[in-house]
Amino acid sequence: MGNLGMITLIHAEPQLHTPMYFFLGVLSFIDSSFSMVDTPRLLESFLISSQSIFFASCVVQMALMTLHGTAECLLLAIMAYDQFTAICHPLLCHTIMSQHLCVLLVVTSYTVSVANSALLTGCIFKLPYCGPNVINHYFCGIPPVLHLACVDTTEGETIIFSSCVLLILFTITIILVSYAYILVPICRMRSLQAQSKALSTCASHLTIICFFYSTITFTYAQPSSHNSMEHNKVMSVFYTVIIPMLNPLIYSLRNKDIKHALKRRCL
Repeated sequence: MGNLGMITLIHAEPQLHTPMYFFLGVLSFIDSSFSMVDTPRLLESFLISSQSIFFASCVVQMALMTLHGTAECLLLAIMAYDQFTAICHPLLCHTIMSQHLCVLLVVTSYTVSVANSALLTGCIFKLPYCGPNVINHYFCGIPPVLHLACVDTTEGETIIFSSCVLLILFTITIILVSYAYILVPICRMRSLQAQSKALSTCASHLTIICFFYSTITFTYAQPSSHNSMEHNKVMSVFYTVIIPMLNPLIYSLRNKDIKHALKRRCL
């Protein structure tokens, strides 16, 4: 509800029709999609005794989870670059981050996400599964399903580990470089109010980055031999349920534009 409310507010409020809030709206869409893929299934397992899932449903669930996870990583990197243009090149911001470029960046991120999802999901489900196919998780995630394969999974683990590490390193590099350039003009600002506003905008984005990357790095970017399935389940709750719920709260509580827009709409 928080994410859908954020999307509706950004769409309805003309003052929020900027690249920053366009990407925030896309982030809210990804987070709501993230939750809708696995949370209904989780609630269903609490309410009914049967906890089985069809094979095709498992494939679709894994593919969608991987797609939205990849898209969120790429979008957080894009948002860091948008912050860089807004703070370091304020007069050219709307020229550089044109509507066409914003849409192109989102489409490209989803194209890469679909390709990555197809690669990893195909890599998992081409393996033979002899049974009993009992998934030690609350959704069809990559590590728990891979553990059910009745053959050597070294090749599959290598592909998955390499894909996740490359994705994380690529996006983290963009984020770190963008914020390294952002800090320079912020430190040169003479007005404490301007510094506070710039840091407040960055703080919301950095909080989301820290939450999201810490959980997915622990879950996916390490060899499976070091991965405890019980810890994996706990971390998965954070990036599939808790973080998508917190993201609109973090942005709305720390963002004056969002709060003013909410007051105008409520009044």
